[in-house]
Amino acid sequence: MTQNSQNTQQNARTTAGVVIVGGGQAGLQAAASLRDGGFTGPVTIVAEEAGQPYQRPPLSKDYLAVSEDGSTPSPLPLRGPAFFAEQDITLLSGTAATAVDREAKTVTLADGTVLPYGSLVFATGARNRELPTPGIELPGIHGLRTLQDAEQLGAALDTARDVVVVGAGFIGLEFAAAALARGARVTVLEFAPRPMGRALTPLLGDWFADAHRQRGLDLRLGEGIASFEAGDDGRVGFAISTTGGRYPADLVVAGVGVQPNDQLAAAAGLETANGIVVDAALRTADPDVYAIGDCANFPSERAGGPFRLESVQNATDHARHVAAVILGEDAPYRALPWFWSTQGPYRLQMANIVRADDETVVVGDPDPANPKFSVFCFRDGVLAAVESVNHPGDHLSARKILAAGIQITREEALAEGFSLQAAFKERS
Repeated sequence: MTQNSQNTQQNARTTAGVVIVGGGQAGLQAAASLRDGGFTGPVTIVAEEAGQPYQRPPLSKDYLAVSEDGSTPSPLPLRGPAFFAEQDITLLSGTAATAVDREAKTVTLADGTVLPYGSLVFATGARNRELPTPGIELPGIHGLRTLQDAEQLGAALDTARDVVVVGAGFIGLEFAAAALARGARVTVLEFAPRPMGRALTPLLGDWFADAHRQRGLDLRLGEGIASFEAGDDGRVGFAISTTGGRYPADLVVAGVGVQPNDQLAAAAGLETANGIVVDAALRTADPDVYAIGDCANFPSERAGGPFRLESVQNATDHARHVAAVILGEDAPYRALPWFWSTQGPYRLQMANIVRADDETVVVGDPDPANPKFSVFCFRDGVLAAVESVNHPGDHLSARKILAAGIQITREEALAEGFSLQAAFKERS
């Protein structure tokens, strides 16, 4: 293709504009990055949830907390009220995209509106995985994904005495810690042998199990959910585990993971496999269609293959990258993954993706009463990932070191007086 034909195609895409399906972190960042990069065509965000887009991570922790005056925090907007007008971005909230015609390059909405596009970005996120459990329909059993979910749970915690959480992942443990702080008795059922098993090293997973138990959480590992039973009032009253345990429950939260929202892309004939399949530029097999954030299955150098990642970092970095690609940049996505979770007094931060066979070294003080430590993860004797608890300095330095490709050996890390902060300053 000649340079002139490439420019003609680019001009046509700009004239038709960009339609972004999804009004979460990824969708809004993509729109903002397009404008920051000088994109002058129409930008439209289609958001199924009504109202102004908001930050989701606080819903399972900060939003459920109660201040000393009894008030609850307000949801944090992703952008200020003037953002859309100032940036000339059209936000269509409270309506869903129902069909994509890739040949005609249009998106049809539930209200009948048909939007043309030059480039289409799927930022559709994920939905809670459903539990096929007898009794799951009983009142008092909740998921936690949206602001409405958090509002209902916050109100329920005012009177709840016995809370059962199904699943000891990030969301489950964040909610469990918040419920415990609100004075409830909390039982967590987790079928796996340790909490957060897919994300943490076994060492740190075991540490969190002990730490949460010391704070009063009844954490049941190797014990999943078999059924729910109603109480005398017709609402959920008991959770029955896979080992036969019968736990009182006037409030249940199911946190057993999520599924990518890839149905619309699949219906449009795009490849899906645990998400919308994209290449290293975050582009689908259709050169004018992209997928970013929780819904995207992308080739990850860090994970060593196809990967789908649910994190704010991934959503925002994907969004910035896809905006640059739409604007003409040709480069693979290589951002370093990082994550965080706040569970009661424990601030967990992770730099890069850990593996179960990583060699681990604990640096700092892991005393659950006042922890401040990191778990250094080594592969072939070189630092590959870092997990930190209440140690933001280590986390920030680890991100810089790993993103820059600076090699830290196990021997260096174990030397007296070693610090990640000093190592980065010396070698950067």
